[in-house]
Amino acid sequence: MTTLAKDQPRDFLKGDFHDYPVIASDIIYQGATVGDNGSGYARPLVAGDPFRGFADYRADNAIGSAGDVYVRCRTRGKIRLSISSLAITDVGKDVFASDDDTFTLTQGSNTRIGVVVGWVSTGVGIVEFNTTRGVLTELRAPLKIQAHKMRRVRRK
Repeated sequence: MTTLAKDQPRDFLKGDFHDYPVIASDIIYQGATVGDNGSGYARPLVAGDPFRGFADYRADNAIGSAGDVYVRCRTRGKIRLSISSLAITDVGKDVFASDDDTFTLTQGSNTRIGVVVGWVSTGVGIVEFNTTRGVLTELRAPLKIQAHKMRRVRRK
């Protein structure tokens, strides 16, 4: 797949929204994966960017200065995505993006955007994402209790 050059409507199941200022001289298309350029401005995601969500509609700032236009992003929910080489056995694995429309299970220098929660068909899955909590791994990591740090509480 290549970076978007037109709107790409997506099938969302649920989600929340947040508006971000867009970098100068760029267009973020509907359905694009949105990243932060490191200065607080949204742009079509580039591998390694902090993930901000999926564009709910087109934000055209092609002739504007940084922040002249805002993009509304879905910040959490579930989304149906085409993911390179996705198999039914990949449910539960992290999903990464290398640009605003290319998704993979390979981390490398890519940006983590969520976790596969459902398999639709070969190469297509349901991804749960949540930008407001950072990475989802803390929600899926096994709870480790250190016995020596536990203490018994006596009831009076």
